[in-house]
Amino acid sequence: MSAQAPAILLMGPTASGKTAIAIELARRFPLELISVDSAQVFRDMNVGTAKPDAATLRACPHHLIDIISPEEAYSAAQFRADALRLMSNIGARGRTPLLVGGTMLYYKALLEGLAELPSASPETRAEIDAIAAAHGWPHVHALLAEVDPVTAARLSPNDAQRLQRALEIYRVSQRPMSAWLAETEAQRPPYRFLSLGLAPSDRSVLHRRIEQRFDAMLANGLEDEVSSLRQRYRLNLNLPSMRCVGYRQVWETQDGLAPRTDMRDRGIYATRQLAKRQLTWMNNTLQPERFDCLDASVDERIMQRVDAFLA
Repeated sequence: MSAQAPAILLMGPTASGKTAIAIELARRFPLELISVDSAQVFRDMNVGTAKPDAATLRACPHHLIDIISPEEAYSAAQFRADALRLMSNIGARGRTPLLVGGTMLYYKALLEGLAELPSASPETRAEIDAIAAAHGWPHVHALLAEVDPVTAARLSPNDAQRLQRALEIYRVSQRPMSAWLAETEAQRPPYRFLSLGLAPSDRSVLHRRIEQRFDAMLANGLEDEVSSLRQRYRLNLNLPSMRCVGYRQVWETQDGLAPRTDMRDRGIYATRQLAKRQLTWMNNTLQPERFDCLDASVDERIMQRVDAFLA
């Protein structure tokens, strides 16, 4: 078994039941919760962010909820720094951090760091393609070996796509791809992660849940919450807080920018689009162990998996 400290990630789209499962996990195991939610960081934004209520937060505290004003911004880099600090503190208390939420960029920043490879350059790619057309991909491989022998050593002389990208990165940045990747690897946090993902086997059921949840937000006072926020803070539609799903649609209705008869449908549509993006991130980038959030036994299956992980 790895000597690295354990940490658990519980991710999923909106309305997949993450919070309820996380709270039950915290009741059963020595865990502390860290919110991974770019909307719940804002104070006084409670209804539209589906923030756990005060009684739940007292019984099961969540770190990184209610930490900034809606007038401020909070970046993935700030999240990463805060999360790593909290994870260290939690470990020092002899407990295990459980990170739960649906802001997939935050998970990526935590797991992979913030170093990013240079963007694609169509001009540079065209130049490399021309070299390959004239001399062959083994020649491109030889050119790469001169500037990035580490990457060249692991690539086939005929792996056109990867050779093109590796040489492109060097020519655009004057740094070898191997140096970029080493920088990213150095940012990986020293934890043994268990990544769990909630995903629906039937998206139409998730869509109904989203519809019911948005209706509940409206019934619980989302419009009044937006009005109160606008009176209390200096806000505008370009702030991250007011770009959150639900808040933008209500604001636009209040200002006459969209008809009231469309507000509910627009809010539900925006939430479905958010869920679609979250699932794409999970499937293509983060790739956690998947659990069907519609399975009646999903709670117990996750409890068993966490129990085995912490044993």
